Amino acid sequence: MIDPHPVLRAVTDRVAARSAESRTAYLSRIRAAGSPGPARAGLGCANLAHGFAAAGPADKVALRTSRKPNIAIVSAYNDMLSAHKPFDDYPRKLRRAVAEAGGIAQFAGGVPAMCDGITQGRAGMELSLFSRDVIAMATALALAHDMFDGALMLGVCDKIVPGLVIGALSFGHLPVVFVPAGPMVSGLPNAEKSRIRQLHAEGKAGREELLEAEAASYHGLGTCTFYGTANSNQLLMEVMGLHLPGASFVNPGTPLRDALTVAAGQAVTGSTALGESYRPIGELLDERALVNGVVALLATGGSTNHTLHLVAMAAAAGIQLRWDDFAELSGVVPLLTRMYPNGTADVNHFHAAGGMAYLISELLEAGLVHPDTRTVTGSTLDEGYRDEPALDGGTLVWRPGPAQSHDKRVLRGVADPFAPDGGLRILTGNLGRSVIKVSAVRPEHHVVQATARVFDDQADFLTAFHAGELERDLIAVIRYQGPQANGMPELHRLTPALGVLQDRGHDVAIVTDGRMSGASGKVPAAIHLTPEAAAGGPIARIRDGDPLRLDAEQGTLDVLVDAAEFTARPVAGGVRSPGTGTGRELFAMFRHAVGPADHGATVFDHDI
Repeated sequence: MIDPHPVLRAVTDRVAARSAESRTAYLSRIRAAGSPGPARAGLGCANLAHGFAAAGPADKVALRTSRKPNIAIVSAYNDMLSAHKPFDDYPRKLRRAVAEAGGIAQFAGGVPAMCDGITQGRAGMELSLFSRDVIAMATALALAHDMFDGALMLGVCDKIVPGLVIGALSFGHLPVVFVPAGPMVSGLPNAEKSRIRQLHAEGKAGREELLEAEAASYHGLGTCTFYGTANSNQLLMEVMGLHLPGASFVNPGTPLRDALTVAAGQAVTGSTALGESYRPIGELLDERALVNGVVALLATGGSTNHTLHLVAMAAAAGIQLRWDDFAELSGVVPLLTRMYPNGTADVNHFHAAGGMAYLISELLEAGLVHPDTRTVTGSTLDEGYRDEPALDGGTLVWRPGPAQSHDKRVLRGVADPFAPDGGLRILTGNLGRSVIKVSAVRPEHHVVQATARVFDDQADFLTAFHAGELERDLIAVIRYQGPQANGMPELHRLTPALGVLQDRGHDVAIVTDGRMSGASGKVPAAIHLTPEAAAGGPIARIRDGDPLRLDAEQGTLDVLVDAAEFTARPVAGGVRSPGTGTGRELFAMFRHAVGPADHGATVFDHDI
């Protein structure tokens, strides 16, 4: 077995030491919640009767009299989201698979599933990040009936998988397998879609041309094919051992996808406390597994949203993961993939080039991930996740993954990376702390020094752009977009306009306390700035014309104004009609309770 890289070991040891008290308390809690017999055995007669009242005759008898494990199915199905539409018939398939493995399965509950692609630039985007914590609570409600000995989680997209993980960890004594649906087949190349978006921003392409390009890109069942948050979710679930090996990027509606779904039901049935291979999620998802997730995110140029989500998921397991841990690992983890927006390929090309089996094998061989983490299969990461699934005469088998990349334009080994570091960096300075992803940013744009143009709303920025007011070097400051202000929406609509300015030869960048989407690309963006404006952070004191310096090479972000004069300034600007209408008023308590971005921007108090 390869020795862990010294930085991997040092970061993991630091996380473990920092988390010792909270992790011990978490493990004590979930171990006390476990039971050697079926969970339902502790129910009173009336409680139990309610639990099997609607079951079929055979399941009713089994739930009443047997020791068969009962598996909860929790699904984020809806038929509007392309990524979640395939889950329509999964409960039926999973009930049959669990029954064949000697268990029972009940559909325990549904959780909401928002589409960030639909809500970009709309009022609904102000609910998006908070939906993660709503999903966590909905997951807990589904599992709260003391009827279940394990669970299957059906989810794919941005906030949904992290929410399901957080909810599942509150029932950490249960074994849980995450069941993906896979990406849609490739459509219009993402680079061409981006080109037409930018032409539309310049007024050189009409709405019909833009809609045709978007529809040709997002055209069928499955996850959007660019490497944003949804596909980052899938990759992380596999590296952290919560998916079956190779399950993440198999297309929907294929025989292999169906076989993997069946195998997921069988795997969770065999991992309950009623059998001999008990694998509760709270024990599997330890600091080593979470650090492995950070490494995989960095090695693939994954979504910046996971600087929030991984921190929040870790906290739910009693683990204190911090941005400094991301930054230190980023310095030694090479960039091994080029997927849009960090390249032109999509996740289907990544999968065909060798995919997860090759990526994990390379990270293992370099000592960049912990090899001995436990997984939902019962194997360690090293034992089972170098392999890829296949059908052999209709039977699901796992075979050794490729020893070489099939396409080095998309996927490379550690000896020949696209870049020596992971491209995710933490910026610090007199404006606070922020995150930047430079894997899609050309080196000549890593340092931008220019005057600020300040906006309290992205709509005002777009108005100024279309009025021709931004034809110069500038750093666009978009503030009052943090979690306390308005739920920390993604500001993805800024990207085409700023890309136009960059292509016209201007040095441009973004500084914001909001988010910029897992699909943010070529424009340098200091995002998730904390403290946020609504909390009185320094960003609220920036004025038009202030010189700013964003230096992704040195990891700094500063306003170049006399410190005494800057500190003496009053807080400027403010939230515009915060949280009114279209559901936003229902989330006022979230805005009041939410924590800072570097602690996961969560409303939950995990006592860390």
